[in-house]
Amino acid sequence: MNKIIIYMCLLGGLFSAKANDLLEVESDCIWKNTEFEYFCDTCGCGGNGGSMGFGTGLNNNFVGLRYIGQKYRSRDGIFDNSPWVNENFNTVQAWGKFPVSKRVLLNALLPYHFHNRTFADNTEQRIEGVGDATVLAYYLLLSQTPDSLVSIGAEHTLQIGGGVKVPTGSFDAANIEGTVNPSFQLGTGSWDYLFATNYGVVHRNWGLSASVNYTLKTENSTNYQFGNQWNLTLNTYKTYYVSNTISLTPQVGLGSEIFSENKEFGLKVSDTGGEVYFARLGFETNYKRYSFGISSMLPISQNLNNGKVEVKNRVSLYLNINI
Repeated sequence: MNKIIIYMCLLGGLFSAKANDLLEVESDCIWKNTEFEYFCDTCGCGGNGGSMGFGTGLNNNFVGLRYIGQKYRSRDGIFDNSPWVNENFNTVQAWGKFPVSKRVLLNALLPYHFHNRTFADNTEQRIEGVGDATVLAYYLLLSQTPDSLVSIGAEHTLQIGGGVKVPTGSFDAANIEGTVNPSFQLGTGSWDYLFATNYGVVHRNWGLSASVNYTLKTENSTNYQFGNQWNLTLNTYKTYYVSNTISLTPQVGLGSEIFSENKEFGLKVSDTGGEVYFARLGFETNYKRYSFGISSMLPISQNLNNGKVEVKNRVSLYLNINI
């Protein structure tokens, strides 16, 4: 079972370097940095188009495209010396963020996957198609900002939200047979539900965000159910304003994914579930209405599917237009 996570706390914006504008930047960033962070799914991006995060933190309104690449390997057999299968998960997402009101915003995304894996005998399997669409809403529960424009105190934000993943991607029951990674799919084939809490604090150009997310998986039409999961993230960043139209934001963070065991016909599936912990580096640059970001993650500790699945690396690139 593959899990996907890549941190996407992509910050900054198109702000003036004037002193009073900088205060506005700080006030905005705390809202922008803490939402929709790093949801992932058991299917290596197959089951959830939002496995790399649901928003960039760039602007309250944006549309864009994002590429997500992930490398895994899974053991094709029950023995310690069984051969490894090399797996590549590739996804292109159309995504956007749209405010519904001052305190409510909505994220939506639709992924297109093209995955492949190579077996020990050099044969290859490929799957390609639309993945599962995701819609997620957040409510701004707390927004603490300075009382005065000259205040230099920290600003805090707390958000709560929920969403749904729609089974628009296909699920192939043949891919769950045997001990090869059952997450080699375009979708889970199930309706899944997401619950999230995000906290952020900003002081001057520095920011820190933390999130706790839970995904509840349901059984699909073939009586297979991927395990529920927890996602926990901690991210910090600093934004540099090069000019009135250009900003640069490096980021560093940690994250973890914890998965329950899969089930089939209500019974637990052996060698599924587990946890993985990541270190992450990211960078975003903004120019006028355009934003380009890159993010990379490497596992620092993992035990997935009883050691039968290993995450190698993950990378994400995106280009957005503010609207």
